[in-house]
Amino acid sequence: MPDTLLSLQGVRAGYGDAVVLSDISFDLADKGSLAVLGRNGVGKSTLLLTIMGFTRMTRGTIHWRGEDITRLAPYKRARAGIGWVAQEREIFPSLTVAENLTVTARPGHWTIERIYDLLPRLKERRGNKGNQLSGGEQQMLALARALMTNPQLLLLDEPFEGLAPIIVEELTAAIRKMLTEQGTAFVLVEQHAEIALSLTKDAIVLERGNVVHRAPSAELIKDEATLERLIGLKVS
Repeated sequence: MPDTLLSLQGVRAGYGDAVVLSDISFDLADKGSLAVLGRNGVGKSTLLLTIMGFTRMTRGTIHWRGEDITRLAPYKRARAGIGWVAQEREIFPSLTVAENLTVTARPGHWTIERIYDLLPRLKERRGNKGNQLSGGEQQMLALARALMTNPQLLLLDEPFEGLAPIIVEELTAAIRKMLTEQGTAFVLVEQHAEIALSLTKDAIVLERGNVVHRAPSAELIKDEATLERLIGLKVS
């Protein structure tokens, strides 16, 4: 497709001699959004790490905006426009909120003022250091810091894990606003299927390192039997 932003074809990857992803193929359109679902240990986080270049690929290709980036270094992928929000957040604990944001800033739509409009809680905490924030605030900062690189694609790894419901609501509202305002493409790994599917256009389900199901998110969220069979979770 001419509007394909990211394409994985026949990707086999893992760590050292261990294979985690056996055969992964999918395309993500420009301004598209994809939920990656599956039980624990099926390779969801490894998929994001592979897109960023942090795993050992032994087969397949990754194309970004039509260019082969299969062997491209992770920092060059970031420069090319792929942003990553790690499960561990990895903010700078000794820097203030404002410093965390400005240190990663690149020219583009997302400025510190727009970030504060998107996530007002960060504006309130702008003078606080990273290690003075709650877990939810650190997650907001991790998302905001990735946006400050002005990526075309965001990879989000379990952004709502362990957060209070009110923080989850704030983050989901911010992601929806981000989509409306800028149309940034993203791939979302998330255990809460109902949240992931409500935020995305398309979805894939992984099992044993393979894509075993793919569907529009609006269809899959209604297919409780498939979700329970493949994920083991009922949509609330």
